[in-house]
Amino acid sequence: MRYRNATQWGVYDVEVEDGRIVDVFPIDEDPEPAEILHTLRDGVQHPSRIRTPAIRRGWLEGTDPENKLRGADEFVDVSWDEALDFAAKALQKVRQEHGNKAIFAGSYGWASAGRFHHAQSQLHRFINFIGGCTRAMNSYSTAAAQVILPHVIAPWAQMELEQTSLEDVVARTELFIAFGGLPSRNAQVAYGGITEHRTGIDLQRAHESGTQFVNISPVKHDVADTLTPRWIAPRPGTDVAIMLAMAYVLETQNLADQNFLASHCEGYDRFKAYLLGATDGQAKTPQWASEISSVEAGAIESLSKEMAGKKTFLTAAWALQRADHGEQPYWMLVTLAAMLGQIGLTGCGVGFGYSAEGFVGSNWRRFNWATVSKGKNPADFAIPVARIADMLLNPGQTISYDGQEITFPDTRLIYWAGGNPFHHHQDLNRLTQAWRRPETVIVNEPWWTPTAQWADIVFPATTSFERTDICASSHDPYAHLMQQALPPQFEARSDYEIFAGLADKLGFVAEFTQGKDEMAWLQDLWERSNERAKAQGFELPNFDEFLAKGSYQIPAKTDSADWLAGFRADADKHPLSTPSGKIEIFSAVIDGFGYADCPGHAVWLEPFERLGGAGSDQFPLHLISPQPKRKLHSQYDQSAYSQAGKIRGREPLTLHPIAAAQRGIKAGDLLRVFNDRGACVVGAQISEGVKEDVVILPTGAWFAPSHDEAGLELNGNPNVLTRDKGTSSLAQGPSAHTCLVDVVKLSEEELQALVV
Repeated sequence: MRYRNATQWGVYDVEVEDGRIVDVFPIDEDPEPAEILHTLRDGVQHPSRIRTPAIRRGWLEGTDPENKLRGADEFVDVSWDEALDFAAKALQKVRQEHGNKAIFAGSYGWASAGRFHHAQSQLHRFINFIGGCTRAMNSYSTAAAQVILPHVIAPWAQMELEQTSLEDVVARTELFIAFGGLPSRNAQVAYGGITEHRTGIDLQRAHESGTQFVNISPVKHDVADTLTPRWIAPRPGTDVAIMLAMAYVLETQNLADQNFLASHCEGYDRFKAYLLGATDGQAKTPQWASEISSVEAGAIESLSKEMAGKKTFLTAAWALQRADHGEQPYWMLVTLAAMLGQIGLTGCGVGFGYSAEGFVGSNWRRFNWATVSKGKNPADFAIPVARIADMLLNPGQTISYDGQEITFPDTRLIYWAGGNPFHHHQDLNRLTQAWRRPETVIVNEPWWTPTAQWADIVFPATTSFERTDICASSHDPYAHLMQQALPPQFEARSDYEIFAGLADKLGFVAEFTQGKDEMAWLQDLWERSNERAKAQGFELPNFDEFLAKGSYQIPAKTDSADWLAGFRADADKHPLSTPSGKIEIFSAVIDGFGYADCPGHAVWLEPFERLGGAGSDQFPLHLISPQPKRKLHSQYDQSAYSQAGKIRGREPLTLHPIAAAQRGIKAGDLLRVFNDRGACVVGAQISEGVKEDVVILPTGAWFAPSHDEAGLELNGNPNVLTRDKGTSSLAQGPSAHTCLVDVVKLSEEELQALVV
């Protein structure tokens, strides 16, 4: 029998026989289904499922008071009643003795695409009933962008959902310049779910209509070969220098649109003085940028002239802002687009993250479906998500963030539901030290993932295939009924049931559940969504009709103008939400913060390490750690489809043939990748489609530290190598893509010694 279900990478029909998933099929509405659908065939019912509530022995018996065995201890199976009782008492103890800020309720990741069974919503709803907690704000994906862009052009949510559509690119764009490329593997996914995968199709349509693509990236395949892109391969992290040199050409060769800069922008003269070297003695010439980036000065100059003479669209991948001073490339790209003066014209201007998620650049109608009410966090406190280890290691320390000062609390308990910090976070060897600081770690998790292995109390949670839900995302025009395809596996319960059980122990179950079961909550969400639909001029079918049909598509939008067309036509009548109402090439607000690592306009700032700069003598290769192709982040890494992409059980590291030959490495060899932060074991993969001194190691391998050699990870997780440093005092985002390493070949004997 087949059941409809939805994931963050698509909507599928799941075939079940005798209580087992035997096959997965894409739906007819999806023109280009994501390949990672294959992870579902065996990943859901994998042997790594957690069968029963479990408690870490050292925590349960009190024999590990300093939590030195957390992450390496054995677990004891207990009953649901015992586990809930222990967890409720631990929460109460911390609240009473240290206050609610001492609880960190972490739920970061792409859990269920369901509207009701959404781990983060359920966790925060529960925690708010007991007085709130410390939360995380922003994301590992786009933290620097989320903070810098509201100062410069628009709030992040508006950029994500309203920026130039690929339909407009097809219609008008002549030159599409992609800093960081357009990696198709990332377009497989979309937060909250996606029905139609169209990114690759629309980019191909643009190519066929005459759009020329330029891939400015150390990786050739970051733009599909079918788009016949020109490839410019800079040193990683030097994009700002290239953009500044392009701006220099525009300014000095009278190609900048001075009228647009005067009428629609704020502070260009301040930036211009820096650009020409009046403020620091260094003109940002193509030759200057060439020495930093290794891109030929002539190539920079010719592309600058070309883009000034064509209908040009500039974009940058999300990866660019996940680096030291990651705010700068986004600010500088907006500045460069403003100098071209094409912002607000159809198919021209600037945008971010095309191919980062499947919905970016779509022209579907946006509709905010109702969500489970989480209430307000009574603690009213949050930290930047990438600063979790800092918080755990340094209670009482104060950091700067976007003009504020944030003081870290003394965290005594972590409750994690949804996501894997041992995937997302940087410098995992440092995180393991930090993770042992709290008294208690509680986790809801379906499988024995690293997050579960590093917990004290583990509740087995259901997957989306073991419950009923609705997939309905603000960026997707469809709603889908997610049918329960399997009974709850072993003793698993939904997050809602887990938190209801804890609420019962703590005396507020009636308030938490409101007397509603799963189906009643889904009907409530649907009916509240219908009230929103009526306010927008359309109406949803009634709930029973939706259940019978299983899907619904909202009406198409009617407005097709560029998102900044009104601003372009009349900046006074249609101002931006920035302080000046204009594009802020110079920001008086940011300048007033006085941050040396993020001044008042876009600048080139030396990163803490880079090729041709600091650290490259000791570690001569730059590591890029992109999203994986065979899974979403670390989800379903245990599946056969994910494992089939590995080399002898390890994540593959891609090297250029020259770098491999210099080290005596052949394809399929096992390697040790290392720097002074850690090391991991990988398999060798060789390609000419990467810059000579760059290596690529995708994220997502389940963290497996060696207990015999400190700092060594055995599955190929690149985040044992990345530095846990904020992008700047402004955003405090992750800087994972600023990372130098070296690589050596491992013999089989050496590998066995490491494992044993």
